[in-house]
Amino acid sequence: MKKTVALALAAASLTFAAASAVSAADMVTNYEDQDASNGVKIGYLTCDIAGGVGYVLGSAKSVDCTYTSANGSGRIDHYSGAIRKFGVDLGFTTRSRLVWAVFAPTAGYHHGALAGLYQGATAEATVGAGVGANVLFGGTTGAIHLQTISVTGQLGLNIAATGTSMTLASS
Repeated sequence: MKKTVALALAAASLTFAAASAVSAADMVTNYEDQDASNGVKIGYLTCDIAGGVGYVLGSAKSVDCTYTSANGSGRIDHYSGAIRKFGVDLGFTTRSRLVWAVFAPTAGYHHGALAGLYQGATAEATVGAGVGANVLFGGTTGAIHLQTISVTGQLGLNIAATGTSMTLASS
């Protein structure tokens, strides 16, 4: 009798767990990321930043960026430009990669929508491999925009706390 009750409880628990897992998977599949402005995440902008040297009061490096759609449609758009830093920027980097989430009020995107001037601040620390954070605003005057905060991974020996501007042009 004890075995039957234990077996029944175990079966009921497994059934409940399976139903919860299916429900959770359903929620994850149907969930759309939203930013504070209730925009829909439509993709990612990944930028490769050229290596270079920080000259105490700043630096300038070229960027090569790729927009990739989040819906899996394979839509890709290319941008090129420059990132300029003014402030404490000591050391060198051999290469860096910057990643942003891209938001829109609806799931639409058009070619060149992310071109423009972005301004804000950067903080980075690198000894061999390092990370940084960027808080940049701006871009186009349209509704599509980059997530305000982005993360940078880089290689080199560098420390930076700067005002930053990045210019992107559709290529």
